[in-house]
Amino acid sequence: MVGAGAAGLVAAERAATRGEKTLLLEKNRKPGVKILMSGGTRCNLTQATDSRGIVAAYGPPGRFLHSALAALSPQALVALVEAEGVATKIEATGKVFPVSNKAADVLRAFTARLHRSGCELALAEPLVDLDRTSAGFRLFTPQRTLTAARVIITSGGQSYPGCGTTGDGYRWATRLGHGLVPPRPALAPITASAAWTEGLQGITVPDVALRLVEPADKPRLLDSRRGSFLFTHFGLSGPVVLDVSRHVSAHARPQSLRLECDFLPSLSATALDEHLRSQATDSGKRQVPALVPEILPRRLVESLVREAGLASDLKAAELSKVGRSALVRAIKQTSIPVAGTRGFAKAEVTAGGVPLTEVDSRTMQSNLVRGLYLAGEILDLDGPIGGYNFQAAFSTGWLAGG
Repeated sequence: MVGAGAAGLVAAERAATRGEKTLLLEKNRKPGVKILMSGGTRCNLTQATDSRGIVAAYGPPGRFLHSALAALSPQALVALVEAEGVATKIEATGKVFPVSNKAADVLRAFTARLHRSGCELALAEPLVDLDRTSAGFRLFTPQRTLTAARVIITSGGQSYPGCGTTGDGYRWATRLGHGLVPPRPALAPITASAAWTEGLQGITVPDVALRLVEPADKPRLLDSRRGSFLFTHFGLSGPVVLDVSRHVSAHARPQSLRLECDFLPSLSATALDEHLRSQATDSGKRQVPALVPEILPRRLVESLVREAGLASDLKAAELSKVGRSALVRAIKQTSIPVAGTRGFAKAEVTAGGVPLTEVDSRTMQSNLVRGLYLAGEILDLDGPIGGYNFQAAFSTGWLAGG
């Protein structure tokens, strides 16, 4: 096994439990570094759904996960962790976390299982090279040369390279004959600039409907999502922004893209216009920002009022129908030009990798190289935020080790 992350830990434990002589190589001084830092060091283990829900969240590529999820479903994964004494909880978003809010507890559950299995864990021992032989494989580390009949690569992608995930597995896979879908950042913050957002850093809007659009003679919708939205010093973040970022990093000209924001998706434009008209009639002496539903942060409202071409101290009684329409558009249809993403350094996962068509989804064995298995983020499979990617890593690792 190569890589003691989410996929590697379960793959190695599963293989060793089955009686296989198993060695797990890890380049870092400790296993599961990405597990420890995920979810703000809380570890969003999975999503509170069934296997069908996981598959659906990935769209068409999700079909690849049917066998892996049959082997280790979200419910089975939670049960596995809880059997090690780590209680879990489901938050309002459906994300599953340890009750302790400590990713270290989740990692301890997997390392405890690994140690009981009899697997040998070699820390601070990176794989340097990998060759095929007539009997299987030859593996080279700085300390030794190893031979194996079967190798499972679970070395991850390129996201959070500080964790050690620097794309090493791609080199080994391609040398053995595999293709590669060019890796790119996914679930990454988006860099953007718009004059009206200055001073909004740190403001979170819990519910925003976001559309990523490619402006042209005939504008093309690349993605649309709804969720929490965060203004930052560099641009935008929050779950809804992270989810659309894979399309930004894939685009040849990301600077041509725009994010269309509906900051009050629970109200139609007509209903919002009527709300503003009614509030203005009832409270003519109030300033216009005070007419907007209080669910939106005041600083954001004041910026949107200015974006609508209105003075923030304008009295409600002075708000014309034209001005009201402009404010509705600012709240419901504001457009923010995109610059790009913050790259692999801040991306939670990697899009791209070994093509799914080159891996047998029933076993995770390579379709090109007998005895070679691939699992986890090295595959061209990335899902939305919310525990989906960890679930895919754990499930494909479990299946590969079986």
